[in-house]
Amino acid sequence: MAANAKDLTNPSDLQAHGEGTGALRSRIPVYMDFLPPCNNVCPAGENIQAWLSLAQAGLYEAAWQKLVEENPLPAVHGRVCYHPCESACNRSHIDTPVSIHAIERFLGDKALEEKWQIKHDGRPSGKKVLIVGGGPSGISAAYHLTRAGHQAAIYEAGPVLGGMMHFGIPPYRLPRHLLDAEINRVIDMGVEVRLNYKVTDVMQEKTDGGFDAVFIAIGAHISKKIDIPSRDAGQILDALTFLKDTEAGNAPKLGRQVAIYGGGNTAMDAARVAKRLGYEPLIIYRRDRDHMPAHAFEVDEALAEGVKINWLRSIKEVEGQAIKVEIMKVNEDGKPVGTGEFETLEADSLILALGQETDTSFLNKIPGLQVDAEGRVKVGPDMMTNADGIFAGGDMVPSERTVTIAVGHGKKAARFIDKYLTGEKSVSNSKNPIVGFERLHIWYETFAPQQIQPQAEENERIKDFREVLAGLTEKEARYEAQRCLSCGNCFECDGCYGACPEDAVIKLGKGNRYRFDYTKCTGCAVCYEQCPCHAIEMVAD
Repeated sequence: MAANAKDLTNPSDLQAHGEGTGALRSRIPVYMDFLPPCNNVCPAGENIQAWLSLAQAGLYEAAWQKLVEENPLPAVHGRVCYHPCESACNRSHIDTPVSIHAIERFLGDKALEEKWQIKHDGRPSGKKVLIVGGGPSGISAAYHLTRAGHQAAIYEAGPVLGGMMHFGIPPYRLPRHLLDAEINRVIDMGVEVRLNYKVTDVMQEKTDGGFDAVFIAIGAHISKKIDIPSRDAGQILDALTFLKDTEAGNAPKLGRQVAIYGGGNTAMDAARVAKRLGYEPLIIYRRDRDHMPAHAFEVDEALAEGVKINWLRSIKEVEGQAIKVEIMKVNEDGKPVGTGEFETLEADSLILALGQETDTSFLNKIPGLQVDAEGRVKVGPDMMTNADGIFAGGDMVPSERTVTIAVGHGKKAARFIDKYLTGEKSVSNSKNPIVGFERLHIWYETFAPQQIQPQAEENERIKDFREVLAGLTEKEARYEAQRCLSCGNCFECDGCYGACPEDAVIKLGKGNRYRFDYTKCTGCAVCYEQCPCHAIEMVAD
């Protein structure tokens, strides 16, 4: 096209040139890429819709490569993530959400079976980054820094990498061989690892090791304490110690009846582990089920396995095997208040599952670093603390504590560390508008409920620590991926092409979508109305 020529398929050129269909046309259609709600809420920042589209075409390795651009642990996340993406999925307004976590698990497992290797082209930068803590956040940071070309070194106080993924999540939810395989794949990219090494002076380590930046991601490994009056008490221990000792093959002797005090996911795990060890677990919790912090499916699985839950009870005193509890009620603010009525429960042991904290005392030597009243490190939007070049994430910073959020923190910190090391200025990227279900125009028959992952029978799964939930077959995973509605992004259904009465929609070939010929377009909006995923917007002419 000559330099001064006009593109008669371009709306701006048409307006300036006075071409088109005249004054009757007030709006024109424009192809857009909107933000699907699943992508929007993913704590790890995955481009879910992109890898789903590849999976539904049977391009599994390409789907996995797209997935691991953002998250190096798909086999892990397909099992332990609480999948907020599915809660946001527009398909739930039709039948059931797309089982995104099950497809992610399928891709992660297939990658390990096929020994796929991560493709990346990060050129060595000569920069070194120290990562303190080898949990999900530290592993994620090391991975993304390596992809960016930097040398990452993880210093871990424990004997293995994985943090709470290894010591806090039981094997019946996360088989250890899969966890280790995904971690090893990251290490094999060139990450330096130092185990059984506790960092006590971050700034000294930074200087001695010649590191250009530091990312601190210590997990919440300290159980919260509670003052319970006790006389001649039976065995009392915290949930993390119980889970760690069991994982290490040193499960404590607890008697027959075991009480677990708490209502979170750790309490559910402790109770289900106790059940597998042959004990009779009883959870004591001070609120009702509606106000329980544990995820609903965790509670359902615990109950199905025979765990008993005594709601609206608060422990006041322990004497021998007798636990004195006050009967509670939940007020209008959702807070538990005592009724003045008491009862006694019997238990040989008591496991406290009241939450975890991080040990931040070793950070006192870092000039300028600030910690809030709850002991969490203050960071900016770039994940950097008040100390220059010192970043933090995961359980140590104010946020919900999950594996997926920790992995997201590691990725976000790595990308800002990369900018810090290269001197590149951070640019705030605005998100595209989110497409809710009300914006979709689904004209085709689409009822197709999700594939259900089979589970081991309750009476069988409590006998050992084998994985409870099975994965999808290839056929089921591909079917499930094909349930995606591609919200906000064209998937070339030809709806606009077939509906246009003026032949103004031009196909550009598979994978290249379409364009409009604005010399023919009348602005009737039939294409917009026929686009099921709202990838077309009508804008002022």
